[in-house]
Amino acid sequence: MAHASRTDLRSLSGTVPFLLAAFAITALATSGSFAQQPPKDLRLVGDHWTAWDPPTDFPEGAQVHIIERGDTLWDLAQRFLGNAYLWPQLWEPNRYILDAHWIYPGDPLLVAIEVAPAEALEELPTDITSTEAGGSEAAALGEDDDWFRVSGRIAQLGTADDIYCSGYIGPADEPFDLFVSGSEYDVQLPVLRRRGQVVRERSRHDAVKRLLNTGDIVYLSEGRDAGLSPGDLFTAVRDLGPVFHPDGGEVFGHFYDYLARLRVLSVQETSAIAEVRQSCKPLEIGATLKPFEPEPIPSERRTPLRPVNQPVAADQLAGAPQIIYAKDRVVTIGQDHVVFLDQGEDQGVFPGDIFTVYRPSLNNHPPVVIGEVAVLSVQPGSATAKILESRYPVFLGDLLDLK
Repeated sequence: MAHASRTDLRSLSGTVPFLLAAFAITALATSGSFAQQPPKDLRLVGDHWTAWDPPTDFPEGAQVHIIERGDTLWDLAQRFLGNAYLWPQLWEPNRYILDAHWIYPGDPLLVAIEVAPAEALEELPTDITSTEAGGSEAAALGEDDDWFRVSGRIAQLGTADDIYCSGYIGPADEPFDLFVSGSEYDVQLPVLRRRGQVVRERSRHDAVKRLLNTGDIVYLSEGRDAGLSPGDLFTAVRDLGPVFHPDGGEVFGHFYDYLARLRVLSVQETSAIAEVRQSCKPLEIGATLKPFEPEPIPSERRTPLRPVNQPVAADQLAGAPQIIYAKDRVVTIGQDHVVFLDQGEDQGVFPGDIFTVYRPSLNNHPPVVIGEVAVLSVQPGSATAKILESRYPVFLGDLLDLK
């Protein structure tokens, strides 16, 4: 399994004319956005300058860090979360910071919230009263409703590799304007001459290395004229072809496999030099690129799997999301496998959602509880999920019900 890439950080010191000398801005270069310039509309908030609208009130028990000169989200994630790669989770509860590239000394950063222990939650009253709609689901379940109560510890639902090294289902005609146009290895074989005549010229097909990995230097098809800047991050993707929906066999979209993450080192007018910073799979010349978008790894407090004797009614699964594709096209799917769903953000599916996996039964029997999946990332019409638990092998076409 490939290792998650270290997030690139840099610090920039700027000056507010006539008002402030030597003001430090800390930048986190993680997004694939072409714009790398700091916000220009700074304002005085309290005793410091910032481009954002920082909050002044925080929940009781919250741990707040005041950003200092030289701080980076990378270093703060290592300090408060014990893992620098979790910096997106540090950014997630601080979304007043509109651009993760730039954080300002003096702004507050929410780094932790005191969470009630599972033991305390289990002591909460369980005599849930009926609602006008006929009562809560937990109340209707009867004496075996312990599974419904919140318990356990908060845990990440996946890993960075599950998100950044999997891929996504997108439209078949998704445009990619940028691609890898060459590498340093294209010129590592000599041009052969005999008596002043060229006997053998260089060819890209003769490159000493065709499969590119972490640390390799490549050239991009666009440069400064297209808005690229040093520090821009891109994800290399490969179109693996159509994804057919299990119901009916219609083409649902195309699967785009994540290959690697690249960082622009320098730009020319119509080209750029970049480095492969993280490799999930080898990439070749011609690989298409899209701006890298950092995504927090969802975390939730886990609850037990839904009891096998309390499945939802079959009609409740009408129009439910379905599993339609598996990473690496595996056939026998089970715990820890990454799968892809036929519904996404446009249908109300969001990162952190946990679904029970069902399979319809024969002879009008109730649906069978197969397992549980958690959504890690979403596209407009699809989602990436990870199987948390499975009682039986999971199949393409299995149905999901939000837990």
